[in-house]
Amino acid sequence: MEFGVFDHLDLRHGVPLETIYQERLKLISRYEFSGISTYHLAEHHATPLGLAPSPGIFLATVAQCTKTLRFGPMVYCLPLYEPLRLIEEICMLDQISGGRFEFGIGRGISPHEVAYFDINFNNANDIYMEAYEALMTGLTKSKLEYRGNYFKYDSVPMILETKQKPHPPIWCGIGAPKGVKWPAENGYNIISNASCEPVRESIERYKEIWFSNHHTEKILPKMGAARHIYIDETDEKAINRGRRAYTAWHKNFMKLWNFFGDDPKVYPKEFEQARKDDLIITGSPETVREEIREQIHKTSLNYFVCRFAFGDLSYEESMSSLELFGEEISPHIN
Repeated sequence: MEFGVFDHLDLRHGVPLETIYQERLKLISRYEFSGISTYHLAEHHATPLGLAPSPGIFLATVAQCTKTLRFGPMVYCLPLYEPLRLIEEICMLDQISGGRFEFGIGRGISPHEVAYFDINFNNANDIYMEAYEALMTGLTKSKLEYRGNYFKYDSVPMILETKQKPHPPIWCGIGAPKGVKWPAENGYNIISNASCEPVRESIERYKEIWFSNHHTEKILPKMGAARHIYIDETDEKAINRGRRAYTAWHKNFMKLWNFFGDDPKVYPKEFEQARKDDLIITGSPETVREEIREQIHKTSLNYFVCRFAFGDLSYEESMSSLELFGEEISPHIN
């Protein structure tokens, strides 16, 4: 079992942005000593949910403050990018880090965020697929040749290249079992934010498709689920602080949606419902360890993704939770 971290890098109200960035980087530098293999950073715009709207800038700093931790966006919202510039950014990040870059791609979940860039969400998937095709061409060829409705390139020399060949590992976010077909056919890694039952269905479907398309490959891609995690000395302390932090995080999550009168119906407002839906795990080390084991058993996932910093958790609270995870949980789950 491998463990990862997914990070919205959301706003802590009343805390200066500079402090949030500095403290988060200190926390990230401890991940590789706590049983974490990969750090995944969300991209969001015009919302307190995401303080890293340009994930490449933040990840370049992550590359310098870590030695072995793998990292990448989860995901680059491709309709917002010019593919040629993104190809060059990916090459730089992979080379700077010595080949530790993980390449997450997606359309973007919020129509309101892409609308601020004058993009019609109804066209976002078409733009996404064209950007993906251009990116893969540029990352694997000596010249970028591409003709589409949105992007056109004529024999652009690819001077930069990635350290990992033919390109860094690719990741996709999965909302429902029906969404696994394309990443499974291509052998891409997946992460879901859903409850255990749809995660189980997604993984079963992924394996069925993957085995039918990748007969000669023996190692399955990573299939993961992301959960809010807060660990404290006792269940009572963890639940009280986890409830407080989840409530603050949910306000950040919903602020832009509420502004437009929408609800994506991804996360429940109430902390207790989120716990019942398997979306947040809080408790003593023993309680959290057993619940993680139970979720792994229920879903058959091979990659468990944690959120240690969310809502109004202080740096000290997140670090304490992470240290308990590294001491009491990750070494004991195979």
